[in-house]
Amino acid sequence: MTQLTRARYQSAEEQEEVRVTRVLTWLSFMALLFLIGIGAKSLYSEHTIHGYVLWSFAGLVLVNLLTYWRTGNRKLNKIGMVSIVAALFAYLIASGGESNTGPLWLYVFPPLLFYLTDLKTGTALIVGCLTFAATVFHFPELPFVAAEYNIDFKIRFFATIVFESVFCFVLEASRRNARNELVDLAIMHEQAARTDDLTRLSNRRDMQHRLTMEFSRYQRSGHHFSVVLVDLDLFKRVNDSYGHDAGDTVLRQFSELMQTVVRQTDIPARWGGEEFLILLPDTSLLQALTLAERLRDEVEHTPFMFDGQRLPVTISAGVCSITQSESVNQLLRQVDINLYEAKQNGRNQIAPRVKSRSNRPEAPSCT
Repeated sequence: MTQLTRARYQSAEEQEEVRVTRVLTWLSFMALLFLIGIGAKSLYSEHTIHGYVLWSFAGLVLVNLLTYWRTGNRKLNKIGMVSIVAALFAYLIASGGESNTGPLWLYVFPPLLFYLTDLKTGTALIVGCLTFAATVFHFPELPFVAAEYNIDFKIRFFATIVFESVFCFVLEASRRNARNELVDLAIMHEQAARTDDLTRLSNRRDMQHRLTMEFSRYQRSGHHFSVVLVDLDLFKRVNDSYGHDAGDTVLRQFSELMQTVVRQTDIPARWGGEEFLILLPDTSLLQALTLAERLRDEVEHTPFMFDGQRLPVTISAGVCSITQSESVNQLLRQVDINLYEAKQNGRNQIAPRVKSRSNRPEAPSCT
């Protein structure tokens, strides 16, 4: 998985977390209203203990909500809400609520769990709740159990709650799969928009975006960068003499060769036609010239083959550093001038040239 793909998945997960938190906030408000209302109704019906217990759970929901607003911790908010709801349902099953209707509230638990947690965690919690319910139903004499249910209620309750849990599991699994497929599709479209079809390198649009970002980094922190503009010499002759399939083969072979020469942090792109641009982060002009010369030498000594024939392939390149430019546009204009100079001087060379004196290189300029 590429860095871009990981970033897109992380962005999708973050957006999902924001949506879940928003839903959870509204659920918390609804839970407060229901618990306060049903608690008041229980007090009015002289079920005093039950009413106060429900109000206590309302207080816990409120504390959890206020804690989230204060800390912004989404994970703690979800864990708190799930724990409160699980404890509430355990109380309702053990006490029976009013008229032994407490277990009926458990039906809202499966969809809530699967939405707030992953499928494995949700399944484990539901199994735990059902195990607790089965214990209460089978051992009504336990000290914490205050309700007793008839056999018909037990059978219908377990049959329906298991069906609902399985149904919610399938729906949530389908929803998550559909979301992941949409994310994959979006990533594929974005990569296609940023990638050259023939060479699988970054295209001009993507490179312009990266240059802008690198220039912003240079302005913020002073990290230098350089660019190399490469042109395949007399490429039209290859197309005219051997055909466009041969030309496409040369472009692909050169792209593969270029990626073996550049560093892992460097970004090669197809700039247009037979021109390629290489972005070299944290690279001085002299370092960029050295890399460009190594690439030129590799191309000169690498056999480019098509249908058993060796094709004549060399490159010319212009090199420039951002330290000699005031903007990205000026940088691109200057590197294009340098490439033109290399071609005018006979091709198969790099411009500006590294002049030497006593075998010691002088620092070249972009002009």
